[in-house]
Amino acid sequence: MYATCGSIASAGRVFGGMSYRNVVSWTSMVDGYCKCGLVDDAREMFDEMPHRNLVTWSIMINGYAKNNRFEEAVELFEVMQREGVVANETVMVSVVSSCAHLGALGVGVMAHEYVVENGMSVNLVLGTALVEMYWRCGEMEKAVRVFQELDEKDSLSWSSIIKGLAVHGHGHKAVGYFSEMVRLGFVPRDVTFTAVLSACSHGGLVEKGFEIYEMMKRDYGIEPRLEHYGCIVDMLGRAGKLAEAERFIEKMPVKPNAPILGALLGACKIYKNAEVAERVGNMLLEAKPEHSGYYVLLSNIYACAGKWEKIESVREMMKEKLVKKPPAWSVIEIDGKINKFSMGDDHPEMGKIRRKWEEILGKIRLVGYKGNTEDAFFDVDEEEKESAIHMHSEKLAIAYGMIKTKPGTIIRIVKNLRVCEDCHTVTKHISEVYGREFIVRDRNRRICDFQ
Repeated sequence: MYATCGSIASAGRVFGGMSYRNVVSWTSMVDGYCKCGLVDDAREMFDEMPHRNLVTWSIMINGYAKNNRFEEAVELFEVMQREGVVANETVMVSVVSSCAHLGALGVGVMAHEYVVENGMSVNLVLGTALVEMYWRCGEMEKAVRVFQELDEKDSLSWSSIIKGLAVHGHGHKAVGYFSEMVRLGFVPRDVTFTAVLSACSHGGLVEKGFEIYEMMKRDYGIEPRLEHYGCIVDMLGRAGKLAEAERFIEKMPVKPNAPILGALLGACKIYKNAEVAERVGNMLLEAKPEHSGYYVLLSNIYACAGKWEKIESVREMMKEKLVKKPPAWSVIEIDGKINKFSMGDDHPEMGKIRRKWEEILGKIRLVGYKGNTEDAFFDVDEEEKESAIHMHSEKLAIAYGMIKTKPGTIIRIVKNLRVCEDCHTVTKHISEVYGREFIVRDRNRRICDFQ
């Protein structure tokens, strides 16, 4: 229907000027804008519409979700409820999926309750979305319960529950679900194998991982994709088999991509192997020169090895290629409201947050915490490094959560970048000292449960 995004924009202005009352025509324009990624223009037209129907609401909410504007998808659903429009299963899939990405369990639970109260059918698509929402928000037991209650299942729903178990570190359970899936006659897809191989990686099940990898090729005729190769490299790397991981990469019939090399580089950091890291890092920066995270990871490995001159060379490379690290942020949901924190933000309650953090810091130091500044990017004064790591966004979110929630309440945080080692250590100490449970999810979809 639409030739280009430019023609949609022109047509949209004409429609807006005419105040045309045909809901179908207006809705088509909103849909066109969303599909071109022009979500703000879509919302402007949506707001100008003299009349809207359920399809219009669904398209706008889905447009936000598809364009990674998850907070706005949830907010628009709340507006929809206030206006008395009853959602359907299609709308709820977008809302539940948005909650999954935000880690907004409270809103996700309310969305689930809304589905039940309005007598909606938890069909395969909505059911799978609910399963994913619960495990992404750290509620693995509820994810399993929803999965078990599904009237029908398919390979994607099985893949989702297996992936959830994998990221929660339940490798043996994930493999068990995979075996049950095969026993019941469901045919695993390539994404299923990615999920179960990831479970083997997180669970340290190297032998089982290779067994499943061979099964994929032999029994199901699925040629390994880069995702599968990446799981094997990650599995070997996590097990400390760095030389084997390097050899596996060399024997791959396709050129390794950045995530595969990044998995090995991450393992080099864990095992402090600067020699392998340098070889892999050079390949990685050549493959993905614009990705700031890999520069930072390689620099951190050099920092651990005390190779400050190497850090300086990485810094110069970043300058030459105009690479900048994206700002880190963390979100925490309190009473159904999503709060976002980033280092340097002028939060209205920052004074309280800082005082709470100082209280927390004092208590965890009494049980042996010392700031882990190994992830500091440059060779700066230790006191300066420690001051910087104490303002990381997840620490601010934790302090805010401690202020705003009652003792015993689980605190859930989602971060857009990788959680650093110091924040990981700090959260464990806080959990021990205060007797609180924390569930933290980072960019790599790792879910760490501290209790």
